Amino acid sequence: MIVGAGAAGLATAIFARRANPARQIVLLDAARKPGAKILVSGGGRCNVTNTVIRDGDFWGGKRTIVRQVVRAFPPERTVGLFQDLGVPLHEEAGGKLFPDTNRARDVLDALLSAAGEAGVDLRVGVRVHEVSRVGDGFLLANSGETLTASRVVLATGGQSLPKTGSDGAGYEMARVLGHTIVPLTPALAPLVLDPDTPFSIHRALSGVTVDGEIAVWIDGAVAIRLAGALLWTHFGASGPVALNASRHWARARVEGRDVRLTLNYYPGRAFEAVDAHLRASPHGGRGHATLRSQLASDMPDSVARALLDVLSIPADRLVAELTREDRRRLVHALIEWPLPVSDTRGYNFAEVTAGGVALDEIDPSTMESRRCPGLYLVGEILDVDGRIGGFNFQWAWSTAFVAARALSAG
Repeated sequence: MIVGAGAAGLATAIFARRANPARQIVLLDAARKPGAKILVSGGGRCNVTNTVIRDGDFWGGKRTIVRQVVRAFPPERTVGLFQDLGVPLHEEAGGKLFPDTNRARDVLDALLSAAGEAGVDLRVGVRVHEVSRVGDGFLLANSGETLTASRVVLATGGQSLPKTGSDGAGYEMARVLGHTIVPLTPALAPLVLDPDTPFSIHRALSGVTVDGEIAVWIDGAVAIRLAGALLWTHFGASGPVALNASRHWARARVEGRDVRLTLNYYPGRAFEAVDAHLRASPHGGRGHATLRSQLASDMPDSVARALLDVLSIPADRLVAELTREDRRRLVHALIEWPLPVSDTRGYNFAEVTAGGVALDEIDPSTMESRRCPGLYLVGEILDVDGRIGGFNFQWAWSTAFVAARALSAG
């Protein structure tokens, strides 16, 4: 019995039936039309996986466990799977792999069709309220009946995008069956910035994108640096680098730690390199450009003007005319621009949930619970969340394969 017909649940059912057609697989989903989260992923295009998957692309549980699971079903096998399903993939920037049709609907339809062809007993509109252990099996209670199963797979997802049906119910089921739930937070969520601080430029720049590097400072030290595109919005910041940073900010907050974010407009460069760059004119001389033109050669002009305005440095001043104090103040601001985060936009806008069932309570060779034999856990319910770029879908496919392999063999 598999609870949840999202990406991980559908894949588990398909893999298990293909490996052992004699094994009865019942797949339950509360929605009348399962797979809503697949449909909205990747802007409706579904970023199925990435060309290169490393354990460092994931956060949460132990990387050694993540590595073992992903190696069992790496991205090249995902590409082959979808090729077999009639959904060839193409590569885009950052190694992201999308269906050639750029339609998430084609991904979902292919999975549903494959489940049907494999003989999966898909039952929709069945909301499981409770899973309990009885003897060597399980009882699954819903509003209409009680179902029995010798083994159960929880593929219920997390709490992100609750309108798609992700209500977090699986966490309580796992807890009742003996599992530790690592505290939950939204991940891959846009950041809400306080509009009333001097460094808040997001409203004036709404819709403007910059390449940058966010430093996540926890308890006074940089915990991680993340590079990528940042999109200023009317509420704060979005774009890949902001989404990736959101889970680190949220995790630190839930742990009661001091956390702040800064933005480096020159990714990978420290003070000395940016200072030297600033004094070198893009026109071949040294210091003969205005500050505005010099900065605008590296970032949108609107951003350059906004930064100088906040710092009260005239945009038309020549670089050569800057006092040493003003130049150092400007360079410090360029490499550590404060991002006054007040919150994330929460689960309604988060692409994934951080936290979940503790990963060391799972056997990575089978995805079976170490606390409750016969119980398997796959996908987002586990304490693993990947960065943006197809990594969370790959986690779904990999965990599904490992669990299905164990189910079909038993």
